[in-house]
Amino acid sequence: MAKAAVKPAVPNFTRPALAPGILAAIVLFVGVALIDSSWFIVVRFVVAILAVIVAWFAIAGRRWWWLVVLVPIVVLWNPVFPLGLTGTGWMSAQLIAPIFLVAAGIMITVPRSEAPERR
Repeated sequence: MAKAAVKPAVPNFTRPALAPGILAAIVLFVGVALIDSSWFIVVRFVVAILAVIVAWFAIAGRRWWWLVVLVPIVVLWNPVFPLGLTGTGWMSAQLIAPIFLVAAGIMITVPRSEAPERR
């Protein structure tokens, strides 16, 4: 007798901030090599935009406490009004921020009913 195929359970939430968090982390790690070059402005743009996207999903998922971490990342990496940080503090921030972005991507969940439908 053949057993009926068991469908895997579909979680009732999504992790929409995971992809932008991982992409921002990759850009930050690559950006360490570009800190003193003219290409670092691209790193600033990409990180700031992806951090805003992660922050938006934090609001959508009602995980407002992540904004305490994400807003400073947006402010520090904003390309419009760069703060001009240098030295070991800036290098440390380049290596610590990816940890927070990936953690936010993992921890921020949005209920599936509020997530856009796939077609």
